[in-house]
Amino acid sequence: MKPLTSIAASLISATTLLAASAAMAAGAPDLAKGKASFVTCAACHGANGNSAIAANPSLAQQHPEYLVKQLKEFKAGVRKNAIMNGMAAPLSEQDMRNIAYWVTTQKMTPGSATNKDTIALGEKIWRGGIANRGVPACAACHSPNGAGIPIRFPRLAGQHAAYVEQQLKDFRDGVRTNDKVMPEVVNGMNDAQIKAVADFVQGLH
Repeated sequence: MKPLTSIAASLISATTLLAASAAMAAGAPDLAKGKASFVTCAACHGANGNSAIAANPSLAQQHPEYLVKQLKEFKAGVRKNAIMNGMAAPLSEQDMRNIAYWVTTQKMTPGSATNKDTIALGEKIWRGGIANRGVPACAACHSPNGAGIPIRFPRLAGQHAAYVEQQLKDFRDGVRTNDKVMPEVVNGMNDAQIKAVADFVQGLH
């Protein structure tokens, strides 16, 4: 069985090539139209992509290709969310690109960890994983500073802890299934470990 890091590396390479080809085929994003369309998104994700609601992700500075992928999967029902499935339904791929490329130009508002008792644990898992549970370091895919890897792995630095915690649990528990690597990554994590990582992530910048 291949280690998770090897699987992730293979997926990065293949997905990057596919995404690059798709980007070349798609039309150039119209940032003005993206800004206008984002007005509909602002109620949940903030006017400049910085969500004021902890359960909703901030989208500012996120990799645009990743956002387009998520919108496509919401539209197709591959990723399920009662609100987002409906919001994405009327969007064309060009609409998605316009929105994604505009919001990524907005600056992410730095966050901070809130639980001093779990920061060390969260950092340890982020940087080194949990060897005896087969959990790889989060930094291997999302980078040491949480900036992520364009196209495949999202930026997590500064993201709301509540949102990150819920997504990790959803991957682990089979609720979110639109990624092949993450369910394996979080399979060995318990709730306390997930919560510690999520809080640490909120303070990365």
